[in-house]
Amino acid sequence: MSSSPQRRLHLNAFLMAIGHHEAAWRLPESDPNANLDIKHYISLAQTAERGKFDSVFLADSPVLFSNPERRPSGKLEPTIILTAISAATETIGLIATASTSYNEPYNLARRFASLDFVSGGRAGWNIVTTAGADAAQNFGLDDTPAHRSRYERAAEFVEVSTKLWDSWEDDAIVADKEVAIHADSAKVHVIEHEGRFFTVRGPLNVPRSPQGYPLLVQAGSSEDGKDFAARYSEAIFTAQPTLDEGKAFYADVKDRVAKVGRDPEQVLILPGIVPVIGDTEEEARELEAELERLISPEYARRQLAQRFNLEPEQLPLDEELPEDLPSEDDIEGAKSRYTLIVDLARREKLTVRQLIGRLGGGRGHRTFAGTPLQVADTIEYWFRNGAADGFNIMPAVLPSGLEKFVDSVVPILQERGLFRTDYTETTLRGHYGLPRPANQFAVEKDSTLVSAQ
Repeated sequence: MSSSPQRRLHLNAFLMAIGHHEAAWRLPESDPNANLDIKHYISLAQTAERGKFDSVFLADSPVLFSNPERRPSGKLEPTIILTAISAATETIGLIATASTSYNEPYNLARRFASLDFVSGGRAGWNIVTTAGADAAQNFGLDDTPAHRSRYERAAEFVEVSTKLWDSWEDDAIVADKEVAIHADSAKVHVIEHEGRFFTVRGPLNVPRSPQGYPLLVQAGSSEDGKDFAARYSEAIFTAQPTLDEGKAFYADVKDRVAKVGRDPEQVLILPGIVPVIGDTEEEARELEAELERLISPEYARRQLAQRFNLEPEQLPLDEELPEDLPSEDDIEGAKSRYTLIVDLARREKLTVRQLIGRLGGGRGHRTFAGTPLQVADTIEYWFRNGAADGFNIMPAVLPSGLEKFVDSVVPILQERGLFRTDYTETTLRGHYGLPRPANQFAVEKDSTLVSAQ
């Protein structure tokens, strides 16, 4: 893609409680209870807004994600956090993760439409399908539904949600006190959806929200995930550890977008990057080494073994990964991340202990320790060489890592003309340069009228 003067970076701040490094909570500076403190999240969002970020993002899963003995594991519901943040910020976008496997379209569509109203048009939905038997067992299932089935359900879920968001036309509310009509009932539509997974009558009990509907974000990078993203997503969070892998993913997804008849310029690809920043390279390396030293290797080995469908004893810490690992086809959850981790270990001939250290900060995302200038150079190089439209910034330690990025890296990107110096739009779609979607019922009505003439 051309690096014309008009093209600008997009930056999202991925807020992971105390930081993305699994040992961040053990640093002297860290508050081990910050994951449950709404003031902590508000402060982080205000810092990101001071840095003119497009958005902040909260991951989520309907399961206790890790062993509470080893690290802070409690997680507040993200749309509730973002609702509080919306009252304490003015402009920054607010993206929450929600699963299509363990929600229903009506309730979720209502929740996100409400967040879009409360925030004045700043809501985004990170669409995930959720893998893992532990999550399934919280919802009356014995195991994870098959990978393909999860994506088929997700596709129908999104289609139902967009119908519900469109079930009120933009001008449905007339609020005419004189004739006692609040809304034009001809512009409020039942959707009468009957599909394989859902039967939903509608309409939604929330009118069409400021953005039409929230920005649709997706994070899966498997073949099914990329096909899904090409058809539905407007921004894609992805893990790409090398420039070549980033360029290949970027080109592949943009090509798939074009093939389904969408504009590739309107689907933004934002790889994750975990920056460990120091005033000097030595200082950055020292912090990186300190974090790695604080990892509990036995706990991390159990987590890795679970991902590989192995017993911990099958992964000796000081040996490389065994040759007879399961294939990606044998993995039902997080297929692309599984392959990314195996490829990383094979390519760099890492022992299990070394792999654990590499994964401790970014879980397969690109990690980078260096000075603000080195971080800015890396971001610019990926941006200008067909690997990214922007980045999902994942500070290893919070709040200090985000503060350091905002205060030392963002000014460099601004000086180079790569990033905004102030907000020019008020909605999340506006920040990302994406259009407000047309209402499908109004478009259908207009087409019918034209045909009748």
